[in-house]
Amino acid sequence: MTDLYDDIPVRHDLQTVAFYNLENLFDITDDKHTNDNDFLPNSVKNWTPKRYENKLKKLGFAISHIGRHETGKHAAIVGLAEVENASVIEDLITTEHLKDCHYDYVHYDSLDERGIDVALLYDTTAFKVSTSETFTIQLFDEDGSPDYTRDILLVSGLLDGEEVHVIVNHWSSRREGEKESEHKRIASSDKVGEITTMLRDEDPEAKIIVIGDFNDDPSSHSIKRLVEDFNLYNPMETLRSYNRGTTKHNRQWNLFDQILFSTNFFKSTSDQFEFSTANIFDEDFLKLYKGRYKGSPFRTYVGKKYKGGYSDHFPVYAIFKK
Repeated sequence: MTDLYDDIPVRHDLQTVAFYNLENLFDITDDKHTNDNDFLPNSVKNWTPKRYENKLKKLGFAISHIGRHETGKHAAIVGLAEVENASVIEDLITTEHLKDCHYDYVHYDSLDERGIDVALLYDTTAFKVSTSETFTIQLFDEDGSPDYTRDILLVSGLLDGEEVHVIVNHWSSRREGEKESEHKRIASSDKVGEITTMLRDEDPEAKIIVIGDFNDDPSSHSIKRLVEDFNLYNPMETLRSYNRGTTKHNRQWNLFDQILFSTNFFKSTSDQFEFSTANIFDEDFLKLYKGRYKGSPFRTYVGKKYKGGYSDHFPVYAIFKK
């Protein structure tokens, strides 16, 4: 893999905040507490050390390039979804393309039934973490038993000296159907609203960035109400089209991966960050280059069939300027 943006000058006045659903980044060892049986060397998916290493290398290459076209450097902050545990994040940040990026991470184990969590990567030279905590979504199945999903992660810190709050999400999927599962995403939306209110109670001028795989589009009720009720802006609303998105299902694009932020990123003084631009990171190397699914995300697996790609999602990113 050659370097895509070798000759782009570094912009010290810009920083990138990104989000990437890594599609089942599991290690190859059995965790007795989670349902990771598909991702073991002796499983039907035949998840071998070589395949794991290949996925790590590819994801590291992708992450190292997000936002680099505009800024000349790697992203300062990258939210992650579908990581099994802290050790896979350790393995990821020591791959050849990330080992010099000064990445550290914030991760907590959640009670998610599949054993996948969200996490936050950050460049320690650009972002200093001050606090972090998780928020659990109380969900129940029809029989009244708990339905465990990913926690929401809040990380607060200083981005080039300015306080920002990053809320990382991976909301419940549409597996049972969009309408049947909508109440779960509404519950997560409520929780993000609560966290936003809590932050503003502490500081009315809090600068808040909400990132994640919401399993809903910008036009969905769960997202719209966050924008309307909590004074957030969603730059992704203008990015989705019939031939572009972050994940593809039944030949239709969705833009489930989004970055929203508080509107005070528009009215900044000269020494504060303001919003510059946002985009989907859908470079050609992340896509299938031929066949009937040409242009779709180049996935690691399709069902049980190993494809050796990156992820079933494209990353998204927003650039902030000082």
